[in-house]
Amino acid sequence: MTSESGHVTPMLAGPGRLIVITGPSGVGKDTVIRELFRLDPSLHYSVSFTTRPQRPAERNGVAYWFVDESRFKEMIERGEFLEWSTVYGHLYGRSVEQVGAAVARGEDVVIKIDVQGAAKIRERVGSDAIFVFLLPPSRDILDRRLMERGTEDSTSLGARRAEAAAELAEKDKYDHQVVNDEAPRAASEILRIIEADRAGRGAKRPRG
Repeated sequence: MTSESGHVTPMLAGPGRLIVITGPSGVGKDTVIRELFRLDPSLHYSVSFTTRPQRPAERNGVAYWFVDESRFKEMIERGEFLEWSTVYGHLYGRSVEQVGAAVARGEDVVIKIDVQGAAKIRERVGSDAIFVFLLPPSRDILDRRLMERGTEDSTSLGARRAEAAAELAEKDKYDHQVVNDEAPRAASEILRIIEADRAGRGAKRPRG
């Protein structure tokens, strides 16, 4: 797995805040984030670009922005990504312009990303973002969640489990660690972190 940043350092100036949520594969990031947005619909979700094939249930612009490899590489050359990475043979990247514009509007922007991508964002924005690492209740539960997803063959599953072990070793580098024992509880804990940050910077939750 490799990861690279683009050519442009993003400007995240504005009343909003970037919230980066990461954790190992199978930890339940999607479920927790759905619950987080149910609790606070004012949050803005940053959709990433990818060259991964679109799955039948996925909508373009909702799960990801699906583009071909040629267009993705053009975007890299133009410095359009906050970060980009190659994950299991597919390219993923987050738009500098989309994230920066939302923060400038005063929106708190949530990014769901893998551990390697989160590390790249941390290198570029530092304390201008909140970094949250989702943990499983136990390693056994994480392994079971990976198997229950049913999206991997045996070879890919083995790679995912090995990668998850390496990702868990990174947890102490993050501002906050939240155990995903139950998605509603984990989401509530993340929202408390966000609201404490809002209070510290005098921000108010947008209306409407």
